[in-house]
Amino acid sequence: IGLIISDWIMPGMTGIEFCRGYRSLAGAHEGYFILLTAQTEREVLAEGLENGADDFLSKPVSTIELRARLKAGERILNAQRALSAKNAQLTDTLGKLTDAYSSIDRDLEQAKKFQEMLVPARRFSQGSTDISLMFRPSGHVGGDMVGYFPVRDGEIGLFAVDVSGHGVSSALMTARIMTYFSSNAPDRNIALIPEPDGYAMDAPDAVCNRLNALLCNDGGSDHYLTMILAHMSVHTGKIRLCQAGHPSPAIVRVDGKIELQEVFGMPIGLVENAEFEISEVYLQAGEKLLIYSDGIPECPDNEGLLIDDDGLISAIHRNRALRGTEFLDGIIREVERHRGSQSFPDDLSAVLIERR
Repeated sequence: IGLIISDWIMPGMTGIEFCRGYRSLAGAHEGYFILLTAQTEREVLAEGLENGADDFLSKPVSTIELRARLKAGERILNAQRALSAKNAQLTDTLGKLTDAYSSIDRDLEQAKKFQEMLVPARRFSQGSTDISLMFRPSGHVGGDMVGYFPVRDGEIGLFAVDVSGHGVSSALMTARIMTYFSSNAPDRNIALIPEPDGYAMDAPDAVCNRLNALLCNDGGSDHYLTMILAHMSVHTGKIRLCQAGHPSPAIVRVDGKIELQEVFGMPIGLVENAEFEISEVYLQAGEKLLIYSDGIPECPDNEGLLIDDDGLISAIHRNRALRGTEFLDGIIREVERHRGSQSFPDDLSAVLIERR
């Protein structure tokens, strides 16, 4: 298909009819159609354009003008063909990108399921103590992680981790951290010390020092993490915890008073030879300890206003009568209400410790 030159007046068919029929053919939109006419009225020429003509030549035809019009038509056709080729190439590339994104999306969905499997059961009980967990990544996968591991009869280790950044690389780091606190392989758990009758838990600050040294000596990653590592006696309610850059845990006393346990420490993997401290908390019957990631108090509304500590304390106060996962779900609803959405800019995670 290329250049077509037709007279306006022909026996059996007019140039307009010929042009209209030609344009109805598949692929005929790429041809360049020139009508020869002695008519000069604007209405007549407009009719030709409406029926698919690209150009007109007045009769009698000048050879010089005809040659110029043909060259102009050739340039337009060449440009159309180049554009069609590029569009075809773009369509092919977009198809390949769509397939690639679909594959990535499927992989991320599998990664999400795998990461969810890393989180233990949402609720766990030992003695008079209930442990509840919450994990809500902001994307397919997240950099937060929560969990627990048994130590020995009447003792349990708990941790909450928030790896810097978002996405796949942060999620891979959390998976690595989980291997350091494995409940299925206590011999690989860096918080446990082997003893003749089983395992004991090392002091939380010593464990944080050990983990900090591991990450600082790892030149293959730029990630660091905040963390709370706790060692609890479910019989006495005593909790020894190390706060490494993580937000201050909230304690809900039996009289309804809410306290923030403020003992600050450096994030892990950020500074070599960082120092960590231990604080102690005693939970009485009916009291709660909430460990949470900064995605909760630092969640902004649509104007950028954060929930902050005051908003978190208010949320805890309004939900204090709830227990277990219902309490954590109530906190999430408060965050969603503040955010005005069920999507968050950062991961949300929490560990709730309750004594019955």
